[in-house]
Amino acid sequence: MKKVVVLSLILGVAYSSFSQVVQWRGPKRDGYFNESGLLKSWPAEGPQMILKVEKLGKGYSSPVVANQTIYITGMIDTLDYLTAVDFQAKIKWQVPYGRSWLKSFPDTRSTPTVEGDRIYVISGLGRLVCIDAGSGKENWAVDVDKDFKAEWHNWGVSESPLIVDDKVICTPGGNETTVVAFNKMTGKLVWKSKSVGGPRSYASPTIFEYKNFRFILALTGTHLVAINPGDGTTAWSYQYFKQELIEDDDKALILTNTPVFKKDEIFLSMGYDYPAVMLKMDSTGTSVKEKWIDHTLDNHHHGIMVSGDYMYGSNWISNGKGKWVCMKWDTGEVKYVTDWINKGSIIGADDLFYVYEEKSGTVGLIKPNPEKWEVISSFKVTNGSGPHWAHPFISDGKLYLRHGDVLMVYNIK
Repeated sequence: MKKVVVLSLILGVAYSSFSQVVQWRGPKRDGYFNESGLLKSWPAEGPQMILKVEKLGKGYSSPVVANQTIYITGMIDTLDYLTAVDFQAKIKWQVPYGRSWLKSFPDTRSTPTVEGDRIYVISGLGRLVCIDAGSGKENWAVDVDKDFKAEWHNWGVSESPLIVDDKVICTPGGNETTVVAFNKMTGKLVWKSKSVGGPRSYASPTIFEYKNFRFILALTGTHLVAINPGDGTTAWSYQYFKQELIEDDDKALILTNTPVFKKDEIFLSMGYDYPAVMLKMDSTGTSVKEKWIDHTLDNHHHGIMVSGDYMYGSNWISNGKGKWVCMKWDTGEVKYVTDWINKGSIIGADDLFYVYEEKSGTVGLIKPNPEKWEVISSFKVTNGSGPHWAHPFISDGKLYLRHGDVLMVYNIK
């Protein structure tokens, strides 16, 4: 009993505000987590693992932490499940929320979005669900992809729902619409945007704010679109994917990265040697133009981090190989391209980066440095199976790593 009490104290975290949204890649979906007092280096064997949970279902989605509970999705048989886990590794409830994508790479990819006592998640076939965070009971559901005639590409649905004001946002793509908004309490349709074309992408939307402008940035397989959140009108759109720039259709339309922005500029990349682009929005907020194009930082599905005047991330050499890149935000000047095991996901907290390399499961603590790739400490994840594709999550001084159907929690404070 004494050990259980100690573990509760170690992992305990207070989330008292129902208005706080806990979601994919942090509060702003930019990879940064608002943490302080974290370790500046790790022991040789890595930080202390204080929790391990198994039988969560297969998945590449990230865990999130809210209401003193860990929420995580996983595929079991042919269904996507949402699991709630307490800080003693006990499963509080585990409920199905829709059918899984059963074709290529079927494991779950939608990370739950939590606001107060409500959890929003979307299945591999596009069923958007609002679930009660305490009981696991379904509040409401909408078959978004069926109802709005979404067009799928090779890997189904990977989106994590976005909460904007009183709405929850999804991006089915296709010819009928691009972005749809539902009342977050009832699931009733609020608006649907005009279609800009292109099938579903694999990227999650985000909120773009600059001066007096506030848009939903969303992606189809071909276009970036800026949507006014109040009424769903399109402020501007940009065709990012152009077939003539790529030879293999199977490598096309694989947009996975949530757009990264700084002031009035937005960076897009998709891997596969497809050129990345920096866009600049005009002063009226009605169009964007290409500022520069890059062929080095073609990030696959691992995210980009911006630190000061520079951005960092891994590029694509092949599906199984990539290097780490630092690039100047304003000009696209490449500061370095370096080998470090393999490509992987990257997040940040307390002035450091946390990278999770995809092939061997090496986790690195990295100091942002435009002069060199500076690894402070590293360790390997040895539990779980399959690719190490789940992006890490940080909460209350704890690092959450998911590998297949296993969740591991490390004390990094």
